[in-house]
Amino acid sequence: MPHCCAIDFGTSNSAIALPDDAGGVTLVELEPGHSSMPTAVFYAVEDLSPFQEPERCYGRAAIAAYVEGTEGRLMRSMKSILGSNLAEQATDIGGGHAVRYLDVIGTYLRHLKQMAERQAGQELDQVVLGRPVFFVDDDPVRDKAAQSALEQAARQVGFHDVRFQFEPIAAALDYEATVQREQRVLVADIGGGTSDFSLVRVGPLRRQASDRRSDILANHGVHVAGTDFDRQVELAHVLPAFGYKGLGPQGREVPSKVYFDLATWHLINTVYGANRVAELRAMKSFYADLRQYERLMVVVQQRLGHMLAGRAEDAKIAVAESRSTRIALEQVEHGLDIEVSEAGVIACVEDDMARIAEASLQTVAMAGLEAAQVDAVYFTGGSTGLAPLAQRIAGQFASAQVVRGHRFASVAQGLGHHAHRQFSTA
Repeated sequence: MPHCCAIDFGTSNSAIALPDDAGGVTLVELEPGHSSMPTAVFYAVEDLSPFQEPERCYGRAAIAAYVEGTEGRLMRSMKSILGSNLAEQATDIGGGHAVRYLDVIGTYLRHLKQMAERQAGQELDQVVLGRPVFFVDDDPVRDKAAQSALEQAARQVGFHDVRFQFEPIAAALDYEATVQREQRVLVADIGGGTSDFSLVRVGPLRRQASDRRSDILANHGVHVAGTDFDRQVELAHVLPAFGYKGLGPQGREVPSKVYFDLATWHLINTVYGANRVAELRAMKSFYADLRQYERLMVVVQQRLGHMLAGRAEDAKIAVAESRSTRIALEQVEHGLDIEVSEAGVIACVEDDMARIAEASLQTVAMAGLEAAQVDAVYFTGGSTGLAPLAQRIAGQFASAQVVRGHRFASVAQGLGHHAHRQFSTA
């Protein structure tokens, strides 16, 4: 194969695929045991002078540095700035340092490229990048600018030949290789931040086409997904033990802001600030159950907020597999243990699941079709592991075949197949 790769640069997670001569695709191990990693860069500025370059770490290491309280700046969801006027702007990362947003994307792409080259054993200068159907809704000029900015970032890190494929088409390419007739496939990509649906046309006569835009019959999505489920589970099942919705001596509900912040990943560290801690210390008299207050203060003083969020996410995953689980919180209090049932999880995420399922029906309606005209539903994205959600979506398309792709790398694999077609004949 030529020196090529395929990159799924995702909002929440990213993955890389390497095509081979036989038409197969290998996923790059980006972190030990993982073929995908969080789209995250951490700039560490602790003990740095303004003349020193910040140390950078990526993926899970970036998130760990942030959670541990290392001085610096965590950058996530960088893809969302594409098409906005933020792309060319700089942002402060602490310690007298600033970085341009587009350079953050370039830094991350360079890291992905280096990991792929290490596994491939050669330099890679050709790439297929995935792109959403719309970077920016209802604005063709900004949408075009977004792709141009991503292409510019890719060229700056050493890719000389940059091509694009739509992410929902890429997700469906593995399935397309198996079909013997034209079909309509609803691609359900449910990740951490958004649930995206695309109705795409696949078939043996369409496989070799380089431009698949006309095969995207409809595209729709909602900003509700896995992190919203985690937040609801934490609020409903974990934080009541710390005073959420608890009552004071006069029967008045205790203030809820601290609990909403503890259940919102990017706001957790704000709870640890000196002013917030002083404010919470002054609220002791607000609690009728002082055990709840004391547990809350342990979480704040020992910076255990991300641990609680992680336990809520783990519980969501566990109940999908075993119908019930227990959340052990020994780090907070000896013997503190909370039972979580599948029914309890479903109840607290019911409204979110209903919105997502409705979005899948709206996508098909936008194409002018009925549910019975969908031939297959293709699931990808980490949150499709929540079985009740996947079952609800699939149940709306009773005559469709249910196909499960790689939850975290279907798009990368499909982009890899497209890269083989593009570059092996170049």
